[in-house]
Amino acid sequence: MGNETTRFQREKLLKELEKNEKWDVIVIGGGATGLGVALDSVSRGYKTLVLEQADFAKGTSSRSTKLVHGGVRYLAQGNIGLVREALHERGLLLKNAPHLVKNQSFVIPNYRWWGGAFYTIGLKVYDLLAGGLSLGASVYIGKDEALRRVPTIKERGLRSGVLYHDGQFDDSRLAVNLAQTCVEHGAVVLNYTEVKGLLNKKGEIAGVIAMDKESGQVHNLRGDVVVNATGIFVDNILRMEKPESKDLVRPSQGVHLVLDKSFLPGEDAIMIPKTDDGRVLFAVPWHNKVVVGTTDTPLDEHSLEPRALEEEIVFILNTAGRYLTRKPAREDVFSVFAGLRPLAATEGGPDNYRDGKTKEISRSHKILVSEAGLITITGGKWTTFRRMGEDTIDKAVALGRLPKRSSKSDTMTIHGAKPSPDFNDPLYVYGSDRENILALIRENPALEEKLDDALPYRKAEVVWAARYEMARTIEDVLARRTRALFLDARAAVRMAGETARLLAVELGKNEEWQQEQVQAFEKVARNYILE
Repeated sequence: MGNETTRFQREKLLKELEKNEKWDVIVIGGGATGLGVALDSVSRGYKTLVLEQADFAKGTSSRSTKLVHGGVRYLAQGNIGLVREALHERGLLLKNAPHLVKNQSFVIPNYRWWGGAFYTIGLKVYDLLAGGLSLGASVYIGKDEALRRVPTIKERGLRSGVLYHDGQFDDSRLAVNLAQTCVEHGAVVLNYTEVKGLLNKKGEIAGVIAMDKESGQVHNLRGDVVVNATGIFVDNILRMEKPESKDLVRPSQGVHLVLDKSFLPGEDAIMIPKTDDGRVLFAVPWHNKVVVGTTDTPLDEHSLEPRALEEEIVFILNTAGRYLTRKPAREDVFSVFAGLRPLAATEGGPDNYRDGKTKEISRSHKILVSEAGLITITGGKWTTFRRMGEDTIDKAVALGRLPKRSSKSDTMTIHGAKPSPDFNDPLYVYGSDRENILALIRENPALEEKLDDALPYRKAEVVWAARYEMARTIEDVLARRTRALFLDARAAVRMAGETARLLAVELGKNEEWQQEQVQAFEKVARNYILE
């Protein structure tokens, strides 16, 4: 096994943590935003530390619509700058992580006389904004071609369609690979390490107090720059410095349902540009299933395990049923997952939000610097994670906290990158690591067995996740290293016992630990099962 792979082990990284007296950049948060900051930081050669309270991408970053996109809806809102930036980043990500990001064709079905021309013109603008990083030209297609591409779409009233291209990806797999990339460039990246407080020296933020949640050990960690990149939790960190801080973030919940591939049997995704309440609805092929969503529901509270509301589930089922020949029912849902978007609050204050108008709250990112120098990055979306990181480090340089060095993250190859992967091979998400997993199977043929017949995941993937991807729990393996919980929650529950057994061997745990793990996982999985 290559040296780069074996460096991504928690025990080794904890030893490195103890060796270092001071860091250039300490990043709080191991989701898309925090990993984007870390990636840009290491690209400039700064000594970088990332601390994540749970697992990488445990929160919002594993619960996206699985799209790397410019955002057609933002184009309709006139947010040209955000769309151009996102389309540029989409193109970079396709180059830098080709094993996880792929070109996805979309059909917009048109049931109105003016729709064909309207959406074709709009998407031609989308193509222009992508420039040299376009994934393919948008074209008007007739009714027959729309039905050929999406045979399960309702024919009655269908006039035409528009075909366009965007990116599709596996979000939490990308997060793990980003963490590995940062470590390979000298960073220390740790999960299950919670920041409990901020160090203050002469009125300036000078580091963090962090606790290893596995050992209970507390570390005082000094750093020239501390970045709060905790998504929906940014306000918790801000209050460590200033208890009376006002909320910067308005959580908005997005829910997705996962259905059988038979609901959308072709290669194309569909996008409904305007549903009853003005939202966009996507149905996207993903790992031989179909992800349908999303919702946009303002919430007053946030958690690591948000739950789908009944009205959100009904909205998705009903809206999908209006456009598909076969209306999905509750019993067709393999998994339901909810994520909280960390939307940056607008100057309009909480009144806009209370009225449920979260679609009007900014999707672009904001960088704020506190009186004591804590840098907070908030808002944004998965597609622009790298640019968010670059802007954050630029800010730290502009403040004189870091020596000036140019960013190189736009050309950094992500761990596992492998051009032209075979997307029909279930192991494609591992990219160049695929050969190492096959080597595990050759060493121990029993590891080729599937964990459950309903999904393609093999026992070797549990061993790999524990040894080389810092998985510590059943949930880490079945929710984020593999995507079992998101693809078929009941099958994931059936896998839990064997996953616990394999993990226990790798991590040196006993029978009692296995039982506790299974119980904890079953509790989480209940949120994903639609009764």
